[in-house]
Formats: sequence, structure tokens, C-alpha cells
Amino acid sequence: MIARPTLLAAMLTTTVLLGGCDLEALLADPKAVQKVADAKAIGGACRHGNRSIEDCYALNEKFPKASIYDGWREMDQYMRENKLEGVEPKGLKPGRKEEQIIEEKASDEVPAPTKAPAKSKATDKAAH
Repeated sequence: MIARPTLLAAMLTTTVLLGGCDLEALLADPKAVQKVADAKAIGGACRHGNRSIEDCYALNEKFPKASIYDGWREMDQYMRENKLEGVEPKGLKPGRKEEQIIEEKASDEVPAPTKAPAKSKATDKAAH
């Protein structure tokens, strides 16, 4: 009978000690947590660099968009509260691959031959 209260005390102690822990953070994959943190930092840097959120997504396709947006939004709020101006972005411009593809497709297209305008029924009846 003595074992039963000891077991109950051990279970109660374990429950109390683990109740204050963030088990999700302890069990999470460290690489995934780092990737989310990096994405938030990238989002904040994009906002500080006056990049639109869409440009930020295009430049950082390997990172989760939700985390990039969280970082961008947090930096936006911080900059508005402290009345900070962003810096002009220098370096890579997004969308260059898309522009090249569009230009290649435009040059590959052969213009369709133009057709003579169709005669209306009123014009046909007047000719008879």
C-alpha cells in the first residue's frame, strides 16, 4: 500500500514540473525552427529595405511565406510606431527570370494572318 501514494506523488510532481514547460518547443525539429526564424528575419529585412511583400516572396522562395509575412508585418509595425524610414534596396531585383521568359515567348510567336472584315447581312442584301 505504501507504493501507491509514492507513485501518486511522483506522477503529481512530474505533472507540475512539466506543466510549465513548452513541450512543443522542446520536441520541435531544430532545423525547422531555425528556418522559421530565418524567414521572419528575412521578412523584417525586406520591410526595412522598402521591398514589397511580393518581391520578398519572389526573392526567398525556399522559406515559408507565412513566416516571411510575420517578420514583414512586425517590422512594419515597429517602423510605424518609431516613425522610421526604410532604406532603398540595392542588389537583386525579383522577376528577371519571368521577364526573360515573357520576352522569349513574345519573340517566338508568329503573328496570325489578318482576315478581311466580314460583310454584314445588310450589305449582302443591298448588293443583290
